[in-house]
Amino acid sequence: MKLNWDQIEQIIQNALQEDLGTQGDLTTHFALSDDIIGKAQFVAKEKMILGGLPVVERVFHRVDSGLVFDAFHHDGDSIDKDTIIAEIFGDLRSILTAERTALNFLQRLCGIATLTRQYVDAVKSTNTIILDTRKTTPQLRSLEKYAVRMGGGKNHRFGLFDLILIKDNHIAAAGGVEEAISRCRDALEKMQLNISIEVEVQNIDQLKEVLEHKIQQIMLDNMDLEEIQEAVKLIDGKVKVEASGNVSLSNVTKIAETGVDYISVGALTHSVKAADISLQVLQ
Repeated sequence: MKLNWDQIEQIIQNALQEDLGTQGDLTTHFALSDDIIGKAQFVAKEKMILGGLPVVERVFHRVDSGLVFDAFHHDGDSIDKDTIIAEIFGDLRSILTAERTALNFLQRLCGIATLTRQYVDAVKSTNTIILDTRKTTPQLRSLEKYAVRMGGGKNHRFGLFDLILIKDNHIAAAGGVEEAISRCRDALEKMQLNISIEVEVQNIDQLKEVLEHKIQQIMLDNMDLEEIQEAVKLIDGKVKVEASGNVSLSNVTKIAETGVDYISVGALTHSVKAADISLQVLQ
């Protein structure tokens, strides 16, 4: 999944417009003259995984195309506390105007990449893959899912359009799991769409019913370890298995050891802590 830079440029423009309004950066333009050239550095205040540097560069260039952005590391790199991540050289008024918007992107995306790497490392002794979810910040999904990839995770469906995921409410509204699956399969065949079908189950009885139908993946929703173990044994490699719900760093290893193919973690994007990064002007 490649980044759509046309879309991201619009996101950047909207973020800057939100910060600058119609008057611009009053403090910077009033306090500084327009002929001060200098340099600023992004500094990591803690150990982290990098994510979002190309986005940050475009923030500065959107404010002032004459600024020179020099990244010393790459997205996906692990860096230590006090590491200089990048430098920006040019008009200090432009640098300070772009500062907060650039930091907002960088801190959030590095936070997502860092947390993702912690989950990936926690299951590295297994064959389980860590997935993200659709629990993302509105309008920032493409960037947040990018940060997950930089942390070593994989992307689940991007939106409602690229995977059939039949959940409990679909089953209830359709009148049963058989009806929901059949209607989806018939529609896909009629439209000649090659899209996988995944079904969410919440207990073993539901799982047994779903296994009677031809699908590609099953999501075990909010099951405890014993139920997941029983489900994996029952599925026996017939379809891919995803565990979801109540996943944390304290239990993800044990969940992975049950033999599931995937573990989806909403916390990667919906409640992540921003990485601690500062921008320091050098005189």
